[in-house]
Amino acid sequence: MSLRLGDIAPNFTEKTSLGEINFYEYLGDSWGILFSHPADYTPVCTTELGRTAALQSEFEKRNVKVLALSVDPVDKHMSWIGDINETQNVSVNFPIIADDERKVSELYDFIHPNASATATVRSLVIIAPDRTVKLIITYPASTGRNFVEVLRVVDSLQLTANYSVATPANWQHGEDVIVVPSVSTEDAINKFPKGVKVIKPYLRYTPQPDLK
Repeated sequence: MSLRLGDIAPNFTEKTSLGEINFYEYLGDSWGILFSHPADYTPVCTTELGRTAALQSEFEKRNVKVLALSVDPVDKHMSWIGDINETQNVSVNFPIIADDERKVSELYDFIHPNASATATVRSLVIIAPDRTVKLIITYPASTGRNFVEVLRVVDSLQLTANYSVATPANWQHGEDVIVVPSVSTEDAINKFPKGVKVIKPYLRYTPQPDLK
């Protein structure tokens, strides 16, 4: 299947480094991040899992649960986690799916034949509490993912899910946001009491509405 934004993320039950997990039950009412790796003991992925573990408290603050995936079995995952903890000075305590039969990889379109007929590409999917897919990013094997950017995207997705705003280029938490075009300027002035700055009729800024 080809997974697209707005689709319902497929559920699955699979073995992981923390035991068997049902994806929907694991997520509960949280946001979810599922990201794939070609194999265990790959150098770039070792740094990525380490960085994710280092940012675990940031994900928890945002009500986000993370899961990694590799096509290797659980015993290799456990040994690899030891390497990650040692080399990255972290403690990996989120599950790594053992997708040795590639069931989850096929559900989430993580195997792209032009890259490899068997190994998963390095994709990342953000899933909202209603199970809809909100973001899909696929990286080449040579480029490590930027998990600070992933947190920034989560901030934007959570903000824009609750308010009639969008976030501009390079936006960071705390900066002004854009009023969406579907809201008139008159309505925006009432909706956003912190003020509305009109640059053009279609380009209007307001302070981030969920901050005091």
